[in-house]
Amino acid sequence: MTGNQKEEIRIGVFICDCGSNIAGYLTMQELVDYARTLPNVVFVQENLYTCSESGINEIKQAIPTHNLNRVVVASCTPRTHEPLFQSACEEAALNPYLFEMANIRDQCSWVHMREREKGTERAKHQIAMAVAKAARLRELSRIELGISHRAVVIGGGISGMSAAMALGNMGYEVDLVEKQEKLGGLLNSLNIVLPANEPSSRLLHDLAARISANDKIIVHTSSEVTKAEGYVGNYVVTIREKSAENRVKAGVIIVAIGARALKPEGLFGYNGKSVITHLELEALLKQGAPAAKNVVIVQCVGSRCAERTYCSRICCMTAVKNSILLKEADSRNKVTILYRDMMMYGVENEDMFRKSKELGVRYVAYDPAKLPQVGEDFVKVYHQRMGKEISIPAELVVLSTPLVAQEDAANVSSMLKVPLNENGFFLEGHVKLKPLDFATDGVYLCGSARFPATIREAVSQGLGAASRAAIVLSKEALFTSGIVADINTETCCGCLGCVDVCPYGAIRFVEEKEICQVNKVLCKGCGGCAATCPSESAKLDGFSSEQIYAQIEQAFAS
Repeated sequence: MTGNQKEEIRIGVFICDCGSNIAGYLTMQELVDYARTLPNVVFVQENLYTCSESGINEIKQAIPTHNLNRVVVASCTPRTHEPLFQSACEEAALNPYLFEMANIRDQCSWVHMREREKGTERAKHQIAMAVAKAARLRELSRIELGISHRAVVIGGGISGMSAAMALGNMGYEVDLVEKQEKLGGLLNSLNIVLPANEPSSRLLHDLAARISANDKIIVHTSSEVTKAEGYVGNYVVTIREKSAENRVKAGVIIVAIGARALKPEGLFGYNGKSVITHLELEALLKQGAPAAKNVVIVQCVGSRCAERTYCSRICCMTAVKNSILLKEADSRNKVTILYRDMMMYGVENEDMFRKSKELGVRYVAYDPAKLPQVGEDFVKVYHQRMGKEISIPAELVVLSTPLVAQEDAANVSSMLKVPLNENGFFLEGHVKLKPLDFATDGVYLCGSARFPATIREAVSQGLGAASRAAIVLSKEALFTSGIVADINTETCCGCLGCVDVCPYGAIRFVEEKEICQVNKVLCKGCGGCAATCPSESAKLDGFSSEQIYAQIEQAFAS
């Protein structure tokens, strides 16, 4: 194409049955016939599963065969499948940003399951809107970035140690940063780990020894990360170790700061002597079973209440484990567990629950509206099934308290620009699709920093986070997305509106010029700046005003 010669737009439309998810509720032949009538559409094909290997191959074959320079796929959500279809276009030598997607499953067939005719008409509109935008797409380019093949793991508990060990075994250099004097986190305070029935120290010492023997891992104890700058592949992390500060370059950061056990001050007469927590009981069990013959364990202390509405998940398992250890130490010990509900998920935990009952552990359900009352040598509780209050002898009362977020979680969140949920735990990118990722690229999450986790879960998540991080570290270079914001410096008035709304810190104000500029490496293409800018100086590539208006006009076309 030379001079003023205008490009001929040739659009291929691929309409997916999605098995019965779409074809079961919409009339597919009508959609195919309609798509053929749309401007610039030269090829239309219906697929059973467009995302399958055969469906992807059909896209790659159709692009050169029909000389397509735009591709539209009408199927499910672009949130999960758009990268797959973009890759197919790229493999067929078509710029991946000349691709558009219409979500006729989530936004149409699933919404109009009982309205086939209306649903089909709605799908036609959505396909027409996608085609209208596709005709106005232009090629976008990505920026190539260098990468540091090094990782920083914040937190030296069981999940952080597992992540560091996995990355070290892959051959990547790792800085493992722990604020305490030694590695292990809460594992240092535990006694026996069930259902493995082995001392926690054995697991901890084995992992610590392997970390010490791995020359790829540098351990920083009594240390903390005070600053993190940069972006995926090119972070600069400041580690303060004692009085000295050290700056290291890293490609990825893993957050594994864990959680802490709630100290139940002011609850159920807690005094650290006759009324204690499970962590304090674990310390006693390490030295031998406590002398108390009558032990009452109270569940849900400080959790599932107004202050903390969540269930900590692991408290019930801990209570059952310790009740078994108390009974095995002396079968004459009387152990009663006062509970609201028992959270014992998994076959092994259910077996442990049954074993405790076989050993004689007594379970009494209590009403949260009538909390147990702890006396000097007894606990009174309203027995729901008996319909009356009973008094249980108790020389020792153990309170099952939840794990709560670390006190410095907010500082880490602010430093890395990653979110926390309402309970102070870190919030993953997506509970199903990105359970160990943040929305911020190159930063990963594992263990009880995310939510209270068992030892097995913490180890699994640590390995998972390492696997996710290795995807970045294994690359020779990274490429940014082509869908990023841009600001016209000639019309920018420097109002800072875009700076205020950018969640990624990708826009800065240049004081000497009194304008705003976008760091395209940090930009994630959310479009907040473009929607906010009063002078329309901020634009989002791939979502120009011309493209959006074309879709709107098509939506209202008769």
